Amino acid sequence: MNNRIIVMVSIVLAMLVASMDSTIINTTIPVIVKDLGGTKLYAWVFTAYMIASTVLSPLAGRLSDLFGRKRIFAAGILLFLGGSLLCGFSQTMVQLVVFRAVQGIGAGFMLPFPAILAGDLFPVEQRGKIQAFFTAMWGLSAVLAPLLGSVFTEYLSWHWIFYVNLPICVVSFLTLLPYKEVYVPKKAQIDVLGALLFSGGVSLLLATTIVERGLAWYAAGGAVLIAAFFVYERRHASPIVPMSLLRNKPVSWMLAGSLISYMALFGASSFVPLFVQNQGHSLLTSGIALLFVAFGWMAVSVPAGKWVLRFGYKRLLIAGNALLVVSAVLMLEFKAGTTLGYVFLAMTVYGLAYGLLSTVSIIGSQQLVEAHQKGISTSLQMFARNIGTAVGVTVMGAFVTKTDHFYDGIHRLFLFGLIFSLIAFIPPFAQRGQAGEAVKRPA
Repeated sequence: MNNRIIVMVSIVLAMLVASMDSTIINTTIPVIVKDLGGTKLYAWVFTAYMIASTVLSPLAGRLSDLFGRKRIFAAGILLFLGGSLLCGFSQTMVQLVVFRAVQGIGAGFMLPFPAILAGDLFPVEQRGKIQAFFTAMWGLSAVLAPLLGSVFTEYLSWHWIFYVNLPICVVSFLTLLPYKEVYVPKKAQIDVLGALLFSGGVSLLLATTIVERGLAWYAAGGAVLIAAFFVYERRHASPIVPMSLLRNKPVSWMLAGSLISYMALFGASSFVPLFVQNQGHSLLTSGIALLFVAFGWMAVSVPAGKWVLRFGYKRLLIAGNALLVVSAVLMLEFKAGTTLGYVFLAMTVYGLAYGLLSTVSIIGSQQLVEAHQKGISTSLQMFARNIGTAVGVTVMGAFVTKTDHFYDGIHRLFLFGLIFSLIAFIPPFAQRGQAGEAVKRPA
């Protein structure tokens, strides 16, 4: 029990800083640009962090399978700490973008571990509660980050949005040191070329979401590298992504489902605060709207582990997609004059949907593979979600920014979400029988 408590403290603190740094800069970036200049690099301050953390997550999961969870997680904390310190020292926008990428690498090495370590330390029926607790941290950071960013910028300087990470990372690292790892790694040769091909390909493909010129070249280059990656991985003795994992149909269908469902509507959480603020409400109120997502998420995450044992994965994934469709229909009614109560209701249903989909797919990705594939399987689930979110946010952002009337753009945004929420039914229905009905318990 002490072993669990120690690692939980470390995980929660690492999660808090990694999740806050994805949003804390939102309210401070205008001040940073004014101070450092380099307006053309505005978007890259966000993108450098997003691309690095997205690309590195699957690699971190695979490395943890080969070399152990503790040392890879510790490396992520130290990288994030170093990146935060360098970001605070930045004197130009170019430096800030580069150091945000270092931060993103650290975040990529940290973010898969709450789910991975929960799979190592807790039985299936308890994992829902643990995932709900982690979700509470995400909800807390969604509200705290913009507020802290505003306070630091006004009373100290924007540099402190990065310096605040330092003591938290130190405590996270120190509380990790006494942890006695329960997973015995299956050591193998490091697939360096595979990691480079994967990182390069995904980075180029993600870059298509923000570049304005040469988009076709980025897309083509990314596609070529990803194709080369899969060809190479088939021949490698210890691939980054084991092909046997992708041949596991329940797991591969869950990956497809996560990609589509997160592309469908998860990015909406980036635009609902904008909608609330456009209605004349404060920044704090828009943050509270996201807190209702966390409430809905936690309400289903807590019992989800027991539900998996009782109902199997397929039924729960279908139920989650049904809730996703309901939330999209509710959001289609967002317009001028929409009450806060209605927004909070829609966001609660939205949280219920993603809470069920997220928790069930994470449990499935762990229970339906061998122990030495649990890290890569879990992190691939998170990777699929991140890719889906990146694509969804890009498309939704185009609806909002390239439409003359704000509310027309919001309506089209949620119509897109509804269409892809319906498409997201395909993967769970494609699974034959009750995928994972006989849930394997961890050794």
